[in-house]
Amino acid sequence: MKQERKQLESVVVTAEQMRQIEGRIFEAGMPVAALMEKAASLTATVIQQLYPIAEVKRVGILVGPGHNGGDALVVARELHLQGYQVSIYLPLSKLKELTARHAKYASYLGIPVYEEIDRLNNCELIIDGLFGFGLERSISGNLAVAVNKLNLWHKPVVSIDIPSGIHTDTGEILGTAVRATYTLCLGLWKLAFFQDSALEYVGKAERIDFGIPPMDVWSIISQPPPIQQMTETVAKKCLPLPRPLVTHKYKQGHLLLICGSLRYAGGAILTGLGARGSGVGMLSIAVPESLKSILVSNLPEALIIGCPQTDTGAIAELPPLASDFSNFSAIACGPGLTLNATAVVEKVLKAQSLLVLDADALNIVAQLGTISSLSSRVAPTVLTPHLGEFKRLFPDISNRDSLKAARQAAKHSGAIILLKGARTAIAHPAGSLWLIGSSTPALARGGSGDVLTGLIGGLMAQKNASETPLEAIVATATWWHARAGILAANDRTELGVDAHTLSQYLCSTWL
Repeated sequence: MKQERKQLESVVVTAEQMRQIEGRIFEAGMPVAALMEKAASLTATVIQQLYPIAEVKRVGILVGPGHNGGDALVVARELHLQGYQVSIYLPLSKLKELTARHAKYASYLGIPVYEEIDRLNNCELIIDGLFGFGLERSISGNLAVAVNKLNLWHKPVVSIDIPSGIHTDTGEILGTAVRATYTLCLGLWKLAFFQDSALEYVGKAERIDFGIPPMDVWSIISQPPPIQQMTETVAKKCLPLPRPLVTHKYKQGHLLLICGSLRYAGGAILTGLGARGSGVGMLSIAVPESLKSILVSNLPEALIIGCPQTDTGAIAELPPLASDFSNFSAIACGPGLTLNATAVVEKVLKAQSLLVLDADALNIVAQLGTISSLSSRVAPTVLTPHLGEFKRLFPDISNRDSLKAARQAAKHSGAIILLKGARTAIAHPAGSLWLIGSSTPALARGGSGDVLTGLIGGLMAQKNASETPLEAIVATATWWHARAGILAANDRTELGVDAHTLSQYLCSTWL
């Protein structure tokens, strides 16, 4: 059972799925009141750990009309009984029955209840329990005024389940929203935690496991889950480890990188360093002839293939050593190419090999026509756009909901789409979605994406006969890349993580 419960850490649900899962629990006989007590009591314990009474005494609790408000009232009671000076903001008089009971008991205990947010201005900590998952309507009127006032106070805020005002699935701000310092997500992760639009409101996020039986989750969500968060536990299972005792370099994958130009020599080097970090058995790198010596000096273990180049210093064509694609387990193409390498990208698109396209390869595909360019591809293709590249590749797909957009793009193109952002999504054409739940703004530097491309290509090349789905391998590489960035930022601050340094931290991630 413990192992089954651990699997739930990677599950991500929509508001409707969470509703159905809770509905099953209640139908099976679990009283709503008992579940509320358990979830809210665990929440209160975490809050006390984050803000001990020795450091914070005056706590304001925002209480809404539904069960999220009931959770907040249980937290208010528990903190009050532990000696905190608790005040309640209860702006609405019409409450759900259970929430009303908790409000009555809070009054009985002598906890002051106010209808004006200003009465909480002297509190040192605010607990947000106005609205939980499933909110569809915009916060407006006096409630919006209260939320906006709260945000101007710049006090620490802990939101219960999800910050009030955030759409659970899209991360959209519904009129206005509470800016939380911490968000304690109840039960299962919701989609909003992986949407860039919600991140500045979510703050640091932690999941409160209040004991949802796995059978109730799997009755609503198929296995494997269609939407998953990549975690360290899952990532380790997706790595090509342990290696066989008897093996050799070509059995551990042969990756071809096609990258670089006279103008962007660094793109080739950084992509190569990312591939080196993957542990791929053999690495070949096709670059313009003028870059061959600099690549050899930076990546002496790689086979550097000098290519004829254009007047602008781009790869003009691939020589036989690089153009016999059957020699390679996977190909990664794009970083530093420039648009002058269009003929090369057109040739690569015909390869019957696993293929990763990034940077200028994506821009060339967009110019050629994304769907038509990919329509004849037989082997799986991975596209790794950031938002700007995504718009060029898929101009007809709205990107307001980035997760939905990635899934639509994957379905239309037949490619695995890795949509980069503060939270990265990896979508498969069949509809499955992998999400990367942690990263760092330290990666917002030139060359970070090149390292990722090399890392993805290297892991893909090592796939061999592995039963691990390709999209899970791509997600593993993306998690690994983000984790390396986090470790580097912890050592050097967010300003000290250049792409070369990032590549060095790839080998530290698993220590």
